[in-house]
Amino acid sequence: MIFSRNIIWLTLFAIAMAHVEAALVVHLRTIYYPDNPLNIFPLELMSHRDLGIELVRELATVVMILTVALLAEKGFTRIFAAFVFVFGLWDIFYYFWLKIMIGWPVSWLEWDILFLIPWPWFGPWIAPVFISLLFVLWGGWVLLMEKDVRFTRGTTLLFILGVLLALVAFLLPAVPVPLLVEGEEAFRHFQPDEFLWRLYIIGYLLMMYSLSRVVRHNLNRQTPDQSKLYS
Repeated sequence: MIFSRNIIWLTLFAIAMAHVEAALVVHLRTIYYPDNPLNIFPLELMSHRDLGIELVRELATVVMILTVALLAEKGFTRIFAAFVFVFGLWDIFYYFWLKIMIGWPVSWLEWDILFLIPWPWFGPWIAPVFISLLFVLWGGWVLLMEKDVRFTRGTTLLFILGVLLALVAFLLPAVPVPLLVEGEEAFRHFQPDEFLWRLYIIGYLLMMYSLSRVVRHNLNRQTPDQSKLYS
């Protein structure tokens, strides 16, 4: 029962936190895109004060999700499962609430500013949502298991590689901007061009494969030896 109770509270936290995030973004869009908050490209720059506040807020968001994961579960794998479960639900419902509030996203492949640390992440909003859905399904499965679930060295390395490839796909659209030369002026009226879907898909498949291997490995570990049943 405790496992079911934990997942219920984590779900409520993620959905509520996503609403807070979406409400803040609606206000920011109203300020910086008063003519059309549904279209954020070409990019408008935040003031230095607002950018600093936003960077700290993003870091605080990750800390909050990690904190509830640490409070809800024990053991590395279960804490990690709680973290990705809440993170995934938060991300999915963030876009759900934006759709309810202002009718955005308008299309399935519409670009979004996904994150700002260490520099802006750009990509179609559906790309991180696919990853979030994978996290929710896997994290929820682990949280509902009563026995310990473990990563092997191989599944850990595959998952990390997949995360890095997907991360590069989100970070590369901003790389052509001459950050070191022009600084913030390079981002003024910036318009993302092409998303590296092949790199993203490879990374996504590696993450999916590694997490599915964890599931299969632990199911096989818990399945009794049939030969012993009839001995």
